[in-house]
Amino acid sequence: MPTPRLVKIGLQSDPGILHHFLEKPAVEILNDTQGMHLALQWAAKGLFTTTPNPRVGCVIVRDRRIIGEGYTQPAGQAHAEVQALNDAARRGNDPRGATVYVTLEPCSHHGRTPPCADALIRAGVGRVVMAMADPNPLVGGQGMARLQEAGIETVCGVLEQEAHEMNIGFFSRMQRGKPWIRMKAASSLDGKTALHNGHSQWITSQAARDDGHWWRARACAILTGIGTVLEDDPQLNVRAIDTPRQPRRIVIDSKLQISPKARVLEGGGTWIAAAEANPVKEAVLRERGAEVIVLPDAHGKVDLPALMLELGRRQINEVHVEAGFKLNGSLIREYCVDELLLYLAPNLLGDAQGLFDLKALDRLDGKRLLSFHEVKQIGPDLRILARFL
Repeated sequence: MPTPRLVKIGLQSDPGILHHFLEKPAVEILNDTQGMHLALQWAAKGLFTTTPNPRVGCVIVRDRRIIGEGYTQPAGQAHAEVQALNDAARRGNDPRGATVYVTLEPCSHHGRTPPCADALIRAGVGRVVMAMADPNPLVGGQGMARLQEAGIETVCGVLEQEAHEMNIGFFSRMQRGKPWIRMKAASSLDGKTALHNGHSQWITSQAARDDGHWWRARACAILTGIGTVLEDDPQLNVRAIDTPRQPRRIVIDSKLQISPKARVLEGGGTWIAAAEANPVKEAVLRERGAEVIVLPDAHGKVDLPALMLELGRRQINEVHVEAGFKLNGSLIREYCVDELLLYLAPNLLGDAQGLFDLKALDRLDGKRLLSFHEVKQIGPDLRILARFL
């Protein structure tokens, strides 16, 4: 019998990967690891849609046979456990005494939907295997306790690392109060992002650009700076792959220089972070469906750390940054970046624009340290995912 394919979300990001999750890799589940493998594959089907909720998958097994499967639907709709129970009912399967594999602890509180722990108790399941406890300090462990009080055996910690990768932004927001910030950049092998005259299309391949759109799609928001908007007038949306929803767009614009005709405003919903109020300009931008968030720092710029906390308060889990070297440098200097998503092309550009505007160091002990989380070839280019230590 084939073992279900393990998918490490965040470590594997080929644009077509979601097609693999639609397959049924196993008809029998022999152990907890296999069951959680399959639950993670179901969770990945909600990779682009569950925001601000976590991506959760659920598989119900009885006598080694899969009797129900599901994943969390968009906010306000059924969670993974309820989806799996409903799937079992549609198939004519009785979940009493069954084992439930779920990638996150079942919720125990009333939010937009009733508690999933209660649904499992009412269904009479015999055992619940979880990848991770709920990261919310106000509710973590309560779902597990409720199941145990009902006489249901619980196991927690199966494929915990993979489950954490799946919801790294949700965990960041729950535990730190701010989203996970991923900064994307593309450069030549000598670290140049544009020629001295600003020309940059295209340094990397089409395959790398398409892959970058996959990462855009999984984010809750795409962030850029006013410099990029004025120079390139980007749409800042997902186009290279199919996605059921577009991430929110955020522009850092200290002096509100943005044109009301900028393409990043099309469709409404754009947030603009500014350092000073301008009621007249703000009124014009509101007519375009945009919202201005005024967060000044002591130097007349946008307070970047405060902005990240504000985004957490607004239930943003993951932010995908695509900006110029100046804003990139500012975000790194302010310790606002969690990981770099770098695409390196096999070419050299010489004296040209670099990746980040960072201060020169006099001592090597002042360098910022990162760890390589993943290195992979995408077409002719190299993709590096590196996390700040």
